[in-house]
Amino acid sequence: MGPIITVKERCRKCYACVRNCPVKAIKVKQEYAEVIHDRCIGCGKCIKVCSQQAKIISDCMEETLRLLAGKDPVVAVLGCSFPAFFHDVRPGQLATGLKRLGFSEVHEGSAGVELIRAEYARLIGQPGSDPLISSHCPTIVDLIERHYPQLVRNLMGIVSPMVAIGRFIKGRRGAQTRVVYISSCIAGKFEIESEQVAGAIDVVLTYQELNQMLKSHPVDLPRLGDSPFDGLLPGTGRLFGIAGGPFQAFDVPNDFLNPDFISAGGEESALELVKDLAARRITPKWVDIRFCNGGCIGGPGKNNRLTNFSKRNLIINYFQSHDAKAQTLTSPAYVEGGKLPDLRRSFKNKFRRLPPPSGESIRKILQATNKFVERDELDCGACGYPTCREHAVAVFQGLAEEDMCLPYSLKRLEEDRYNLAQKYELAQRALSQEYGEASIIGDDTHTLDVLKLIRQVGPTPTTVLIRGESGTGKELTARAIHAHSHRADKPLVTVNCTTLTDSLLESELFGHRKGAFTGATADKKGLFEAAGGGTIFLDEIGDITPKVQAELLRVLDSGEIRPVGGNASIKVDVRLIAATNKNLENGIREGWFREDLFYRLNVFTITMPPLRNRLQSLEHLVSHFLRRASTRLNKPIVAIEDRAIDAMRQYAWPGNIRELQNIIERAAVLSQDQVIRLENLPVIFAELALKTPADDGPGTEASFRRQRDKHLSHVEKGLIKNYLKEAGGNVSAAARAAGIPRRTFYRLLDRYGLKGSDFQQNAGT
Repeated sequence: MGPIITVKERCRKCYACVRNCPVKAIKVKQEYAEVIHDRCIGCGKCIKVCSQQAKIISDCMEETLRLLAGKDPVVAVLGCSFPAFFHDVRPGQLATGLKRLGFSEVHEGSAGVELIRAEYARLIGQPGSDPLISSHCPTIVDLIERHYPQLVRNLMGIVSPMVAIGRFIKGRRGAQTRVVYISSCIAGKFEIESEQVAGAIDVVLTYQELNQMLKSHPVDLPRLGDSPFDGLLPGTGRLFGIAGGPFQAFDVPNDFLNPDFISAGGEESALELVKDLAARRITPKWVDIRFCNGGCIGGPGKNNRLTNFSKRNLIINYFQSHDAKAQTLTSPAYVEGGKLPDLRRSFKNKFRRLPPPSGESIRKILQATNKFVERDELDCGACGYPTCREHAVAVFQGLAEEDMCLPYSLKRLEEDRYNLAQKYELAQRALSQEYGEASIIGDDTHTLDVLKLIRQVGPTPTTVLIRGESGTGKELTARAIHAHSHRADKPLVTVNCTTLTDSLLESELFGHRKGAFTGATADKKGLFEAAGGGTIFLDEIGDITPKVQAELLRVLDSGEIRPVGGNASIKVDVRLIAATNKNLENGIREGWFREDLFYRLNVFTITMPPLRNRLQSLEHLVSHFLRRASTRLNKPIVAIEDRAIDAMRQYAWPGNIRELQNIIERAAVLSQDQVIRLENLPVIFAELALKTPADDGPGTEASFRRQRDKHLSHVEKGLIKNYLKEAGGNVSAAARAAGIPRRTFYRLLDRYGLKGSDFQQNAGT
C-alpha cells in the first residue's frame, strides 16, 4: 500500500481523480477508483480534487508518536517552506512547540541544500552534451523513472536536500537517531520508501499532520516562547522553496536569455519540459524542474488561504530579516570533525509497459460506446482521457470502464428513461385491469356499510386495521382508502408480511446500511422511506415476529425509522393501513402479539364480510369477473348459465372473493362457446346442483327455472335430430343448415349423446 489510500466506502466514481491525474495512475473498478502505486508519481492531485475525501494520505502521526514514546532520540527537520505555512507564529515558537511534543532537536531542512551545493556545482561544471535534470523533486524523479525512462540517465546522481540532512544527522548523532521530516511534500512519503535512499528519513509528516498533532496534545504555539534551531545554520538555502530559489542556492547564473539553464514549476510546465527533453527538442545544460506551482510553497500545506505570491514574500522576508531569537544553536557534533555523508544516489528504470491493443480491439471498444465512424468520436474529455481512442486503450488495458464515456452514458440513460416510462405505463394499465377503478362491487347491506366506512376514514390520517377472512378483498379496501385520502397522488406501497423472513422483512421495511449483514453490498432504502408522503399497507400483520412488532411500534410512536446496521434515525411521513385474518385478541392472550401495538393499530377497524354473507351481490361479482376474464383471456364470454349461478349460491366459499375470481377464470378457459355452463365449473358445483330439492312448490322461482331448462333442452335435442335427419347424418351439412359452427354442433351432439351415423339410413325421409 502506498502513501495515497483509497477509502472505498466513500468513492462515488465521479472520475475527478482520473481527469486530473497527469499520468493516469488511476484504475477504475466496479465500485471505486483506486491509485495504481506502480504508476503514481505522488503529486497529490487526486487528493486535492476528490470532493468525497475518498483519496487520503496515509496517516504518519501514529508512527511519529510511537517514535517519540520510544527510547531513541527523535529529531525534527522542518522543510525549507515552513515560514510560508506557519506564518502566524515566530520560527522560534514553532521550534519550542516541536520540543514540547518530544522532539530532542529541531533542524531547518534548508541546511540540506547547503550540503549538496558543492556536488551540484561540480556536476554542472563538468563538460557534457546531455542535459542535467535536478533530482530534488520526488514527483519529477518518479515521473521520469516510471513514465520517461529514456531520461533516467539525465537525472543528477545526487540525493535531495531532505535525504542529505537525514544522512548528515544520523552520521553525526548515530544510526539509532530517528529523523522526522516535516514539509508540504506528499511525494516525500514515496521517496523514503525507495531503496536508494532508505534509512535516511524515518517518517515524513505533512504540515497538516503536524498541525493536528499540535492541536491534539494541545500545544498553543502563539503562547510559547522562542527556542533556537539546532544543527547547521543555513544561508541561501532558505530560498530553495520558491521558484528560482535553486539558482540562488546553487550559485547558478540566472540569465533569462541563457538557454543552457532552465527552471520550470507547475504541472503543465513541468510535463511540457519533460516531453521536450524526452523528444530532444531542447538540450539545455541544466534543468531545474519542480512539479508544484511556485516551487515547494505550492504543495499542500497547513490550512491557510495565502497565495503563492504571499508565500514567496514570506520566504524572502525570513531569509532577509532572520529573527535573532531563532538563531541556530549549533552542537559541536555537527561542526567538529567528521566527514560529510555520501550524497550520491542512483536511479533505475521503473517503467512497466502495458499490453498494447490491436486496431481491431480498439474498434470493438469504440463501437461498444456507439462510436462507429470518426465523427462519433467527440473527444469531450469527460472520461479523463484527451481522446476517445486513448480512453479505448485504457479500457483495453484494464484502467478504465466503457461507462466512463459521458455521451454514451447519457444516451443509455435516455434509453433507460424511455423504457422505464413504457414499463410504468404498462404497469399502470395492469393495475387498472387488476383492480379496476379500485371500487368494491356489491349492493348488499354489508358491502354498503364497508363503503360508508371507507368514505369516512379515507380523508383522515388515521391508522386503519382491516380484518376479515382470507380473500375477502382487504387489499382492495386499502387501495380504496388510499384513493379517498389526501395522499392519493403519493405512493401506495403494499407488503405481504407472510412472504418474508424476520430479518428480510425488517430490511425491506426500514432499509439497511452497507455491511449490515452478509449480502448487504450497498445501502438500501426501506419501504417506509420509499412511501414517504403516501400510504404503506401491511397485509397479514398478525404474522410478524415480536422483534419487528417492536420496531413497528417505535415507528408509530415517533414517526422515525432506523435502517438495519445504521445509527441515525430517519423521519418519515407515512400513513399505515394494516390487515389480518387472525384473531389478534387471542394473540395478545397467547403472547404472540403485542398489546400496545394492537391498540396503536386498532384505531379504526373495518371488518370485511365473507362472501357467504354477501350472496345478494353474487351476480354483480360474477358479471364483474366475467368481464375481467374475457379481457384477460381475449375470449368473448357473454353469459353464465342460471344453473351455474344456482349452484354457486349453494357453495360455502371458504376462499371468498379470491376463490370466486379464480373459478370464473378457470371456467372461462374451459368454456366451449361464449357461455359458462355448469359443466365448466368444478365438480363440487355439479354435485350441489344435483342435491337441490326437485320439489320447491309449483310457484317458486327455482321450480320455474328447472321446468324451463328441462323443456329448452328437450326442444334443443329435437332440433338437432331434425337437422341430422335432413342431412342424412352429415354433421357438416347439418351444422351449415342450422347456421352454427361445426365445432359447436359437435359439442351439442356430445351433450345429448347423439351421433351422425345413427341418421344415415334415414337420409331423404
